[in-house]
Amino acid sequence: MALGLILGIGRAFRRKRTSSLDILTSKRSPRGFYKGKNCKPTGFHTRKGGYVVVPEKLPNYVVPDLTDFKVYKFNLFQIRSS
Repeated sequence: MALGLILGIGRAFRRKRTSSLDILTSKRSPRGFYKGKNCKPTGFHTRKGGYVVVPEKLPNYVVPDLTDFKVYKFNLFQIRSS
């Protein structure tokens, strides 16, 4: 009996993940667990079911001025006429 127990413990440590059942999802986790998609919240929920967006949490994209930017074609090679 003791040998079987030791062998069972050894098998459990050597076992590798062979299926997707071992991956933690919201279905296979404690109640209240929310995995999400790695996104940052932009606000908070109110008590009455609404959602308030906080401007400080919104992403701020800094784009340079491109008025004098010279755009080239994708293919710069010119075909010589023979």
